[in-house]
Amino acid sequence: MRSSALIVLVTLGMSGMAQAQSTPPASGAPQFITISNNAILSSRLIGLDVQSAGGKGMGKIEDVVFEGGQIVGIVLSVGEVLGSGQRYVAVDPSAIAIRYTEGENSWQATMNADLDQLKSAPEFRYEGKWRR
Repeated sequence: MRSSALIVLVTLGMSGMAQAQSTPPASGAPQFITISNNAILSSRLIGLDVQSAGGKGMGKIEDVVFEGGQIVGIVLSVGEVLGSGQRYVAVDPSAIAIRYTEGENSWQATMNADLDQLKSAPEFRYEGKWRR
């Protein structure tokens, strides 16, 4: 897992924490927040397996995408499940349901999709300013 400082909040109460490149520097004192029990930390998401509603593997969460202080996407690593080598797709955050199962002490992610949809999804590439 990457040592990511990103915090993914279910309620997206992070306006101003992650700034787009064109946003001017913050003015004034920082505003500190309290994170609720309903929040999800990105460190718990990165590498999390995503399954279909039927329990079939759909990929792993690779990244969380922010724009203008809002979560706008989740990048999935899907190459392994498609048997196509390294391949990534970006999905709307609402496409993935994430929940914590208290009794199992684990996080679970599901997505209402099938492998054909993953195959036909536009590929996201780590290029340019996102190059690794």
